[in-house]
Amino acid sequence: MAGLQPVKGTYDLLPKDRAIHRKVSETARLTAERFGFNEITTPIFEFSEVFSRTLGETSDVVTKEMFSFETKGNDKITLRPEGTAGIARAFISNALQHETPVKHFYYGPMFRYERPQKGRQRQFHQVGLELIGVDTPQADIEVIAAGYQFLSELGFADVVTLELNSLGDTESRDAYRSTLVDYLKGHYDNLSEDSKTRLETNPLRILDSKDKGDKEIVKDAPLLGDCLNETSQAFYDAVKHGLDLLGIPYTENPRLVRGLDYYCHTAFEFTTETLGAQGTVLAGGRYDGLIKMMGGPQTAGVGWAAGVERLALMLGEDCVELPRPIVMIPVSADQQDEALKLSHRLRQQGFIIDQGFSGNMKKRLNRANKANACAAILVGEDELARGCVTVRNLESGEQSEVSLDALGETLAQFNA
Repeated sequence: MAGLQPVKGTYDLLPKDRAIHRKVSETARLTAERFGFNEITTPIFEFSEVFSRTLGETSDVVTKEMFSFETKGNDKITLRPEGTAGIARAFISNALQHETPVKHFYYGPMFRYERPQKGRQRQFHQVGLELIGVDTPQADIEVIAAGYQFLSELGFADVVTLELNSLGDTESRDAYRSTLVDYLKGHYDNLSEDSKTRLETNPLRILDSKDKGDKEIVKDAPLLGDCLNETSQAFYDAVKHGLDLLGIPYTENPRLVRGLDYYCHTAFEFTTETLGAQGTVLAGGRYDGLIKMMGGPQTAGVGWAAGVERLALMLGEDCVELPRPIVMIPVSADQQDEALKLSHRLRQQGFIIDQGFSGNMKKRLNRANKANACAAILVGEDELARGCVTVRNLESGEQSEVSLDALGETLAQFNA
């Protein structure tokens, strides 16, 4: 019988993988802090309504991809498929409307039941930020600038493209929806079954269809930008002006949309071709109608999310090194107690000390090399009698006798 395996679509983050993930998440957190965003953690599961209402009852995420279950108390619960809805719920639950602007950063696992592939799993991780309570273009500019800075800090400034579009206000989108429906009805027979349904419920989602036939039809569909009213155009121009001032390059993509009604004005994505076919690594937009739709007060919001797995793939394995320990080796069992006390003292001083638990000197040194240790402390009877130990540099092979009083100072070179 084969041993137990992880559930399909999940995987183990071994230490090197976790270190790469931590580089992504910590870079995002530190960048977010520089822009005034503080970290928030919401529950991994919420009442299902939090997501079904916000993502759209007919969306693929809700109908096909959510991990939902019923508790013993008959509550309908869903593992979070994305981060924004939970943060919006937290905004309402904690009455944070009195503290706007609210600026949150988050990192954590998300869950979607979809076909696993490289960089896309059923349990995956996202970093993201949300700026809630500011209805002016300055918020959009700041959020996009934070995303660009984050990707730049990872070294991706030259391999990502910022794609930008405006969804306009409600009036503009209503005008566009009418124009789009008229166009799509002329191609009704060739639409996929999903798109025929969406034509009645949410026609803008057809623009995101993955169906090949739908894509061909959408290529010649009218553009939302042609329906922007004066207010929406001015908002969009202000966002572009702000990005120009900051020297953040962008490409206008008139086909970039968000299908849900609470999205408005700015929509943006950072895309790359370094992972093969063009793919999105960070995406966001403005969602002024979300919090009201969830039962809270009318509150503006704008934010983005990025997939940690995809960014980790872009970084590659060579971007991090695991910490290199200093190995403590008693020459014989008689020095084990002294080695244990010395290890404890050095750890309290901030050194990474690995204990060899058993074996002779040769075996312990071999294990030290496998652990990529930078140095070894050899604790022998004669040296201890003189108040000393032997420190061996495992890179050069050089070793010297060091007094216990000077040990911290000698080991500092290995912490550099």
